[in-house]
Amino acid sequence: MQIELLAWYDHYGRSLPWRIRPEDKLAGKKVDPYAVWLSEIMLQQTTIAHATPYWEKFIFEFPTVIDLADSNRDKIMAMWSGLGYYARARNLHKCAQLIRDQYGGFFPKHEFELLKLPGIGPYAAAAIAAICFDEPTNIVDSNVERVISRIFKIEDPLPKYRNIYRIKAGVLAPTDRPGDYGQALMDLGSTICTPKAPKCSDCPWLDECAAQTDGSQIQYPKKIKKKKLPIRYGAVFILSNNDSVFLRQRPDSGLLGGMMGFPGTTWSENKSLSIQSAPAAKNWEKCPELVFHTFSHFKLELEVYRAYGKADDNQGIWADLNTIETYALPTVMLKALKISMK
Repeated sequence: MQIELLAWYDHYGRSLPWRIRPEDKLAGKKVDPYAVWLSEIMLQQTTIAHATPYWEKFIFEFPTVIDLADSNRDKIMAMWSGLGYYARARNLHKCAQLIRDQYGGFFPKHEFELLKLPGIGPYAAAAIAAICFDEPTNIVDSNVERVISRIFKIEDPLPKYRNIYRIKAGVLAPTDRPGDYGQALMDLGSTICTPKAPKCSDCPWLDECAAQTDGSQIQYPKKIKKKKLPIRYGAVFILSNNDSVFLRQRPDSGLLGGMMGFPGTTWSENKSLSIQSAPAAKNWEKCPELVFHTFSHFKLELEVYRAYGKADDNQGIWADLNTIETYALPTVMLKALKISMK
């Protein structure tokens, strides 16, 4: 099965900015562990289409891991704005600094060493070790889980029995060309063995797929039914002064940690709100629109209040609206700002 998949990858595998394909290797090109690591961190919970412009921007601004390590964290957070899951950006900077300080600017070559670094979990460690250093590993992401579930018709539902999928995937993982194999398997899941309309006739593993034999492909992988997301409520207070708005940095711990934002209430399932969290005693005007935003574990409904003048404290900064994109504002705050300006 490995031979068939690798032959398919040689012809049909995706070309990605950070990827060195088989023909590139034959031409003498080398894999850049920094480029691969950066892509793997950005692609966690994020599509390739959304992450690629961010990857290109980071590579241009920080050509090496040492450049990234030497940068100001606030700049990294600002450049990450809109990519979501902001703990990834904080860990990105921590990891770059550790590689600079403890590894002399070179990524460790082995999976077990990579696992010790902040922000690198089992999937990323296996992927980096195999793709960059040809270490035989077992690379398993959601695309691989879907392929494996159909090949073996695994009845145990995700995510509770995820380890079973990993074990089954390990049975197939080869020692030859481990990096290409891992990327091939991910490409197979992404382009052929898709969730709703798999292109089975184009699959190199068609004859080995247990689910395909009885036409049950889309029934796999089995998943535990997700609970309905709870709704939380809150408010933000957008204070403007000339061409500036008042921002505060959120603490590192918690949701949107380290990002900039507008002062506001806590977000809770209690819909009763108070303006006591406002940054100044003003005649606050409530905007007619709400911000609706979905996080991984809840949905948010945010009231937006606006006023003009100076803040009553110095626990924040004034951000120039003309360069607002240079501040680390997450998407939910940008939505609020847009409403306040109507």
